Amino acid sequence: MIAGASCRAATASATAVGWQVFAADCFDDFDLGGVAAATRRVHGYPEGVVTAVADFPAAPWCYTGALENHLSVVERITATRPLAGCAPAAVRLVRDPVTLDALARDAGLAFPDTRASPAGLPTDGTYLRKPLASAGGRGIAPWNGASIPTADPEWVWQRRVAGEPLSAVLALGPGTPRLLGMSRQLVGERWCHAPAFGFCGAIGLRPGDLPPADTDRLQRFAVVLAAAGLRGVIGVDLVGSTGSLHVIEVNPRPTASAELVERASGESILATHLAAFGLASPRPSSGPASDTRWSKAILFAPAVVTIDEPFVARLLDRTARWTSADGRPALGDVPQPGQTLRAGSPVLTVFAHGESVAESLDVLRKRIAALEAVVV
Repeated sequence: MIAGASCRAATASATAVGWQVFAADCFDDFDLGGVAAATRRVHGYPEGVVTAVADFPAAPWCYTGALENHLSVVERITATRPLAGCAPAAVRLVRDPVTLDALARDAGLAFPDTRASPAGLPTDGTYLRKPLASAGGRGIAPWNGASIPTADPEWVWQRRVAGEPLSAVLALGPGTPRLLGMSRQLVGERWCHAPAFGFCGAIGLRPGDLPPADTDRLQRFAVVLAAAGLRGVIGVDLVGSTGSLHVIEVNPRPTASAELVERASGESILATHLAAFGLASPRPSSGPASDTRWSKAILFAPAVVTIDEPFVARLLDRTARWTSADGRPALGDVPQPGQTLRAGSPVLTVFAHGESVAESLDVLRKRIAALEAVVV
């Protein structure tokens, strides 16, 4: 069983190696129904997750983003079925900025100055106000002193680090913890109609794209996090700046960027994740690797969008040629007919690839532009 805000990528990864998956998320997308044995749409997230999964088999389960921000829900579901994911105690460790600072420095990585109170901080935008229960960059804003003049347990104030936003995918056990792959994050892109600081996609990187010293530090960080109690496939948000890597956040579950690593390596991310909990996949977890650079972008609704059957048909027809050429689905998270999406809502995910970062990004932007004519 897989549950979280969005389950499509994790479900597809698991079913590809023979698992029968029961999935519950906030969207119940068209293509989720095409790969899952059964689906439920969550109403009243996050508490509604408990109700949505109540009649699913008592199978092992794992969570996707951002259910780690709601550990009471994780604990309630785990009371009735075994958890194949990071335990709440380990999640609390890496969600604590003081602890995460120490863990990052143990691996030779940097961590930006982070405060529990804005007292005495400059209000010129050099610090960001961030929710502790973070997900996808939502709620982050430059600190200008306009509100919350004192400490608030739901927020932190973190020095803004200029540089390239990156994401690492780590596998923590069994065996030696390892770095599976890297990507460059797309954040707040106007061509995706994404909100400021909002995650809106990624471009896969190759091992040689990072200096060997940074790769070694990330490998050490995998060992440090495993020793802290984290298990399975997890993600780390980073900023590369002036010759150093700053850890911004640890996401203690398979992340949105992980499927790009899967497309490049041929290794099922969910098979690797579940193996860390003693769950062997029914079929081999590795397929042929790709020497191209995969990328993805989330298209957000620039205005209200009505989803009906002709709308979905137009999307699939417009992208059929891409899917045929790619040999993989060119669209993901296709919305179900019979709903209306508000402006600013995520509509769908688009995939592309190219021989270089620049080419992959160029193809991705062209595909997003082509789909805007359908969405608007």
